[in-house]
Amino acid sequence: MKTDYQLKKDIVDELAWESAINDNAIGVEVRDGIVTLSGNLDSYAEKYLAERAVQRVAGVRGLAVEIDVVLPGPSQRTDADVARTAAQGLEWNALVPKDRVKVMVEYGWITLSGEVDYEYQRMAAESALRSLLGVVGISNHISVKPIARALDIKTDIEAALQRRAHSTVKGIEVAVNGDQITLNGSVASLAERQEAFRAAAKTPGVSKVIDKLSVVS
Repeated sequence: MKTDYQLKKDIVDELAWESAINDNAIGVEVRDGIVTLSGNLDSYAEKYLAERAVQRVAGVRGLAVEIDVVLPGPSQRTDADVARTAAQGLEWNALVPKDRVKVMVEYGWITLSGEVDYEYQRMAAESALRSLLGVVGISNHISVKPIARALDIKTDIEAALQRRAHSTVKGIEVAVNGDQITLNGSVASLAERQEAFRAAAKTPGVSKVIDKLSVVS
């Protein structure tokens, strides 16, 4: 098991390795495997990449993000401009169903609402907008409409996890309650935890995934 000192060093190195991040602007604190990021960054996309970088590091048990997005002058946009660009971005995204997602922008913060058929569509809508100029944050309130289930959702998810050949697949238990999935057990990293979540979210018939996985290094 890594010490907090070693974990912090690995996180700092991972942030420095990610060329799209200004790692010098990010403060890193670690206590009992829980990581806290602080500082100011120039874009929401950069903040998101910093979060993902930390989640890739083995041994991270939890992550608190206290990073603020402070847009430099050239990146500032009016809320109307952000809303217009976001709506166009969703319209041109093949993974987001047309006319099913609504956009509201207030002080650069995007709120998404509406209803889609799959969890991956809900996630695709958010992903499409992360890199837009003028965005300081995104709240995803899109709901997933239950649809006809696959023959065996539990089997589909377990098979998807097995295809990814993670060493910790056998440590994941899948519980099905209607169209709701609960993941229990343990994985080796936050990256594997996210992979398990995505596999469950992309399964036909799933409208909600409850992640109760723990990270054990």
